[in-house]
Amino acid sequence: MYTTLKTCFVAAALWAGQVNAFAAARALTDSTDLVAANTRPTQVAKQFKFTEGPAVDKKGNIYFTDQPNDRIWKYGTDGSVSLFMEKTGRSNGLFVDKKGNIVACADESGDLRAISPDGKVTILLKDIKGQRMNGPNDLWIDPKGGIYFTDPFYPRDYWSHKKPEIDGQKVYYLPKGAQQPVLLDDQLMQPNGIVGTPDGKHLYVADIRANKTYKYDIQPDGTLTNKQLFISQGSDGMTLDKSGNLYITGRGVTIYDPTGKKIMNIPVPAGWTANVCFGGKDRKTLFITASDAVYTVPMKVKGVE
Repeated sequence: MYTTLKTCFVAAALWAGQVNAFAAARALTDSTDLVAANTRPTQVAKQFKFTEGPAVDKKGNIYFTDQPNDRIWKYGTDGSVSLFMEKTGRSNGLFVDKKGNIVACADESGDLRAISPDGKVTILLKDIKGQRMNGPNDLWIDPKGGIYFTDPFYPRDYWSHKKPEIDGQKVYYLPKGAQQPVLLDDQLMQPNGIVGTPDGKHLYVADIRANKTYKYDIQPDGTLTNKQLFISQGSDGMTLDKSGNLYITGRGVTIYDPTGKKIMNIPVPAGWTANVCFGGKDRKTLFITASDAVYTVPMKVKGVE
């Protein structure tokens, strides 16, 4: 999710050896069953400061944030881009729940909030046992309506506090209707992107500072077991497709199969690719937030969201 510019440069250095993002001038090949032949990322709009948090609704519309400008935008299935909301609490990562509410990680005050289709805001979690959260960053909602989220510490210039109230950067689970979250993992350096499988059995979490992505088994009560190193590569935001392939971001979009084998990299003409999701009426449009712009890539495979 959205980081400081300095953090982006540090993270980018960890991705040495990856295809340069500006190599996207050449068309992608049809060497896989994932990307439509002879295509390249198409720029949809470039009127932002730093784009993040794409999330798809039931119709295939995609909502995304421009956190520095405190706005949420909508990319419609008709290809239009429109402003959905201003004054969003500096929302970062988003996820659209089954009722059509946009659930957001808002780090201005350090809260999780639900935004209804008509813009009404409901705070779901404002603190952890009276302590301000570091800066809720990314989230995934499981089939039961519980919220998994990451809480790293990325100091913002608009924050009044300069030090975290909570020791460590952690991963939590907020069961549906609960007042407080369950601590899941406090052994990561800087958790960031997070996504789960649609059957609710597995969770992926990226430790961007350690340059690693982990896979966990989800238990019936929402807790995690069997933590495994999935790939030795970190990520900002990420998503899955119907075949179980994991899409991670940073230097373009890199795709790994369910066993952790690298399939391909989609170069994106931006210094940093922050997040990705599938959208469109058929869920075959890969939507990419990349610095000051957003891009799409037509795919052969559907996304899970």
